[in-house]
Amino acid sequence: MKAGFDISPELFDAAAKEDKNAEKIRRPSIRYWPDVWRRLKMNKLAMTGLLLICILGVMSFVGTKLNGFTYFEQNYSLINSHPDSVHWFGTDELGRDLFTRTWFGVRYSLFIGIMAAFIDFFIGVLYGGIAGISGRRIDSVMMRIAEVIYSIPYLLVVILISVVFSQAGQGSSMFVLIFSLSLTSWVPMAILVRGQVLQLKESEYSLASESLGADKGWILKKHIIPNTLGPILVNVTLEIPRAIFAEATLGFIGLGLQAPKSSLGTLANSGLAGLPVGNSYQLFIPAIFISLIMFAFNVLGDGLRDALDPRLRK
Repeated sequence: MKAGFDISPELFDAAAKEDKNAEKIRRPSIRYWPDVWRRLKMNKLAMTGLLLICILGVMSFVGTKLNGFTYFEQNYSLINSHPDSVHWFGTDELGRDLFTRTWFGVRYSLFIGIMAAFIDFFIGVLYGGIAGISGRRIDSVMMRIAEVIYSIPYLLVVILISVVFSQAGQGSSMFVLIFSLSLTSWVPMAILVRGQVLQLKESEYSLASESLGADKGWILKKHIIPNTLGPILVNVTLEIPRAIFAEATLGFIGLGLQAPKSSLGTLANSGLAGLPVGNSYQLFIPAIFISLIMFAFNVLGDGLRDALDPRLRK
């Protein structure tokens, strides 16, 4: 016996015009990097760090020309003059304007830190990528070499190279500092990239490319490295303040940039002598700028790490 259903038109209501798009997907699809930028903008502390970096970068070029004093200009009648309306950051022991010299120091410190981080990025990605994509024997040999290099104390290598060049009469030039800072610091980047490569080379798209005849170099370039950019960018962002702090440490102990160039660490070293005689501003001003740079890059790196983590996506 068939069950009967009494369905009449009176049981239904006509859909209103505003209900026609009720099932429509209203939110547009967002690609990965635009979504990363959207989430980064929601992090106010990270955006503060990014804004501070931009201001410091611009002022390192613009600030050297704002008050009309040059980098080498000396006024022996205003030696150790405290900050005033003419010399905004005061003058040093030779009567030179500290406002101009501080922004030159910011420029040199940023350049050294960014270049050292870029070299770490290039060597680390290349070395770690080759180690991860190669066979087990090559990978083992390459990583043992990296571990031996990494076992050497970082600052000890930098100090030794700076001392060698200083005793040779050449001083610590900018490129000598960049070379010494990058000599061993690329190893953590290489270890990070190797771990990512070992994980991603077993993924479906990598295996599919290999089954279609793609060689390891093509897979590394097209599939693996682009998918490791997130952790790499975070590491680079955090490597810049480490390099700047290491350079500032060398400058503070007298092994940094030599005259006539001065980084923030060198300025702090010069200002140390003025601390007992009441000229503490010569030390505190470059120290404040070092702290600002460290703060800006660290909070930006933390924000990037959160923005690049898909598990924190909202």
